[in-house]
Amino acid sequence: MSDAQIHDEVRDHLIKQPEVILEDHDMMRALIAANERAMGNNIVDLRGIAMERLEERLDRLEDTHRSVIAAAYENLAGMNVIHRAVLRMLEHTDFETFLSELGSEIADILRVDCVRLVLETVQENPDSPAIQKLGDVLVTAKPGFCDDYAGQGPARSGPAVTLRQVHEQDAKLYGETAFWIRSEALIRLDLGEGCLPGMLVMGCEDPHQFKPGQGTDLLTFFGGVFERTMRRWLA
Repeated sequence: MSDAQIHDEVRDHLIKQPEVILEDHDMMRALIAANERAMGNNIVDLRGIAMERLEERLDRLEDTHRSVIAAAYENLAGMNVIHRAVLRMLEHTDFETFLSELGSEIADILRVDCVRLVLETVQENPDSPAIQKLGDVLVTAKPGFCDDYAGQGPARSGPAVTLRQVHEQDAKLYGETAFWIRSEALIRLDLGEGCLPGMLVMGCEDPHQFKPGQGTDLLTFFGGVFERTMRRWLA
């Protein structure tokens, strides 16, 4: 039997199941290349060229399909995280406990390393017993601090979200953790008529957790729920 011949068992198997070759990209490429060599250099196989282009287009479509599916799963996972955090936030009836869990359990659910609630006030006194009692999560600041820190104007309709990568941050916000915060999400808060604006700050050690260009819809929703919760506490 010469090298060009196919073993009878292999031949019978391929005849019975030709899809074995059709579904194998490497075998199909080898067959096309062999056909082109048999035709000679002076013949252009337009069908083969068309098949190559269709194969490249199919590969691109498959890559896009996988990317879309991955993005959908990531968005669904993010949505579940936000929903869990919102439900946990709505459970509390005591403001002190609410703030305590905001910096612990709710921060863990949101997968961030640090959470701070900034409230602007004309009577800033961070050393007052009432403020100290509420822990590190609550930070008071002078009017205009949120605008200056976020580097943007006040939100016109609902909370405005800013995502950015940072280096060492303001110790006023993060305290001793300021030196390792590498990305942060800033959610501007409208606390209602007669109240100065506030800001919810989420900091992460991972520099890629928050960065410009990422979607902010879920954080905007979370900020909207947080605004309404804070208005209830401040009323």
